[in-house]
Amino acid sequence: MDPMTQSAQISSSQGFADGQNSAAKDSKLSVKELIHWRDPKKSGVVFGLSMLLLLSLAAFSVISVISYLLLALLCVTITFRIYKSVVQAVQKSNEGHPFKALMDKDVSIPPETFRKHVDVSLTYINRALKQMSRLFLVEDLVDSLKLAVVMWLLTYVGAVFNGITILILADILLFAVPPIYEKNKTQIDQYIDLARTQVNTTIAKLQEKLPGAVKRSKTE
Repeated sequence: MDPMTQSAQISSSQGFADGQNSAAKDSKLSVKELIHWRDPKKSGVVFGLSMLLLLSLAAFSVISVISYLLLALLCVTITFRIYKSVVQAVQKSNEGHPFKALMDKDVSIPPETFRKHVDVSLTYINRALKQMSRLFLVEDLVDSLKLAVVMWLLTYVGAVFNGITILILADILLFAVPPIYEKNKTQIDQYIDLARTQVNTTIAKLQEKLPGAVKRSKTE
């Protein structure tokens, strides 16, 4: 292959990889800003809408919630369209369709943007599949036992809460915990370090006694 062609392909691959990394980083930053309430108005709107959606799903079926949302949107647009038509008829003006500016906008998704988001998602999916394979095929006995304990505890959680209730609690914690952690970071980190030390000590003892447990180095 021509060296210049190889160089162009390498540059293109590097640019695509940089674009993936940049997209992932931007999405992480925007989510972090939302849950840390950097912009209270924006975070409040997102939190309020997410809670409203989850509470609606708790009371109605998914089909009903989607139908009501689309019906409400359609009622607003139809009402506004009729109102503008009446105003134009009374004033004898010719302003045209009230949503013409929006109708002229290109709402299609560019193939590059779609591929970029798919590739970013694929990276996380492959990482999750690899981790699942490692855990369920018992590469490390201690890690697989920890997963078994978590699954066992979740059976009790599932007996008390349904999926929507857990999502509502998760949504509240997602927007409540980060600001609290920022204000009390020093004290919380001390307790986390103590708990982590205890857990690591227990795991180290288990690894010494259990056969098939992968020995971890101190640096890990």
